[in-house]
Amino acid sequence: MQQPDHTEATEQAAGHVEAAEPAGDHAAEGFNAGEVIIEHVANSSFEHPILHLPPLFGIDFSVTKHVFMLLLVATAVFLLITTAVRRYLRQDRLVPAGFMNALEFIVEFIRDSIVRPNVGAKYVRTWAPLVLTFFFFILAANMIGLIPIFEVLGLIDHYVLHTGEHSLVKNIVHGGTTATGNFNVTAALATITFVSIIVAGSLAHGFIRHWMNLVPHGLAWPLYILLIPIEVMGMFVKPFALTMRLAANMTGGHIAILAILSFVFIFTEQFGPAAGIGVGIGASIPLAVGINALEIIIVFVQAYVFTLLSAVFIGMAINVHH
Repeated sequence: MQQPDHTEATEQAAGHVEAAEPAGDHAAEGFNAGEVIIEHVANSSFEHPILHLPPLFGIDFSVTKHVFMLLLVATAVFLLITTAVRRYLRQDRLVPAGFMNALEFIVEFIRDSIVRPNVGAKYVRTWAPLVLTFFFFILAANMIGLIPIFEVLGLIDHYVLHTGEHSLVKNIVHGGTTATGNFNVTAALATITFVSIIVAGSLAHGFIRHWMNLVPHGLAWPLYILLIPIEVMGMFVKPFALTMRLAANMTGGHIAILAILSFVFIFTEQFGPAAGIGVGIGASIPLAVGINALEIIIVFVQAYVFTLLSAVFIGMAINVHH
């Protein structure tokens, strides 16, 4: 009579145990609030790019969620404002109405209340277009992050479309929609401000004179040993402050809302569905609605602050005596 192969039986049992481990780990893991929050605010750069592109000079140019949102916001702002202005110029009535009336109010407010007092009347027409571009782009990027476009698309895909795991719809759902919550995006905007400061100072005083204006004139020479490094550091502190302020404010609100809503699932797992529903109705939903209302204000405030500080920094390079 043939004896059973104990080695083969042991290997088969080990295989069954290994196959059962992932399911057990998944069941034990449960709801992971941190993973859910990061998934909803992070860029879909590695796991879920929307469009794969070959790297160029070692740089991955694949279209991620935030890249897609940048292109979407830039295109929408350009088409909306261009169409409104051209339609207004073609009509006989000089008094604007509707959207054009609001647009003219914002343009005049930023030009007369932000740009002109900081850069001066001589350079207002030079720097007003850049500052206005900052405001409208950042405002649109901030606002679209509050609209659950891709969450609705995910629900439609789940119940109606049923696309594959790696389909375009599945990839575009992953990641955050607020591009200005990405530090790379805000760093790029701050870099534009940094370059504009140098250009503004060079246009107003000449390239060499602009760098000489970094420190006050007529001081004792030992003081320059201390002042020059401080002023050079100050040059980079300005764009760094712009980068961190905008990205942190636009990310913090979303994280707070998601963290509060996560209490529903955490209490459901720990104490049952009744506790989750009670926490949701009594605390999570009212707090999330309140923070969301506050986010609407922050959307406008952060666009205004970035615009104002950019104009101030450019004006400091032009009006050195002030």
